[in-house]
Amino acid sequence: MSFLPFSALACPLDGDPMHREGQTWRCAAGHSYDIAKQGYTHLLPVQHKRSRDPGDSKEMVAARQRFLDTGHYQPIADAVSRMALADLPAAEVGAEREAVHCLDAGCGDGYYLRQLADAGPQETPFALLGLDISKWAVLSAAKQERSTSQSRASWVVASNAKLPVQGGVLDRVLCLFGFPVYPEFVRALKPGGQLLQADAGPDHLRELREIIYPSLKPERERSEVAPDGLVRRGVETIRYATTLDNVETIVDLLAMTPHLYRASTEGRARVEALDSLTVTVDVRLTRFERLPESD
Repeated sequence: MSFLPFSALACPLDGDPMHREGQTWRCAAGHSYDIAKQGYTHLLPVQHKRSRDPGDSKEMVAARQRFLDTGHYQPIADAVSRMALADLPAAEVGAEREAVHCLDAGCGDGYYLRQLADAGPQETPFALLGLDISKWAVLSAAKQERSTSQSRASWVVASNAKLPVQGGVLDRVLCLFGFPVYPEFVRALKPGGQLLQADAGPDHLRELREIIYPSLKPERERSEVAPDGLVRRGVETIRYATTLDNVETIVDLLAMTPHLYRASTEGRARVEALDSLTVTVDVRLTRFERLPESD
């Protein structure tokens, strides 16, 4: 896979296209945003924050990175890459192939975007953007990117509620265990562009949840109605069992999920007393396509 810089950023304040001047992004109105020395850009204005330090904490990000590096979620990453690379826009005969623009909306430490970069075809140029509301997540992603021999993705601190991306430019949006904001995804996608959304299935991490909760709540029924502007093109289930063979990995799994804050002190103590645990991974990967503009 070859890579081009992601240049279709929009100002988070007024939505105007931005252009890069050295280590700064600027819009026509004069708003400017510096690229940090670590290689990411902060595009989350203070008035768009709901807390002083939104998103995952530094500790949650570190736990997620350690857990994902063990490879227990590799089948999910493989399925995401396979679906993202299917049905890519075809190049016109004799024309230079245009870059495929892909956004990971809620990228965390960049694990799935890096896996996609490793899996893509060499002949297709990609412009990759990872976005997360957590500055700790984006910092981790940018640091890992700088440790590679080639710059493959751009990284920004921003919110899915107001994507700093120009309208109608994206071929792919990934929203993996995140918070989808469908109107924003539809706005940023090209007609025919695709949204890939990963959600936990009813049995996802059931064994862990049975340990930390007195009882499990019934699963809410999922709507089969596609969001406005999108059509559902298919659903793939990724389901398998994986064994976590040390307490550190088990604790990291708990720490990277919302269950860490929902569990009681007693429930967390039961998890920390384990030395191994086999859990079910149950994930629904849904592919949506952006509908053409209506006449």
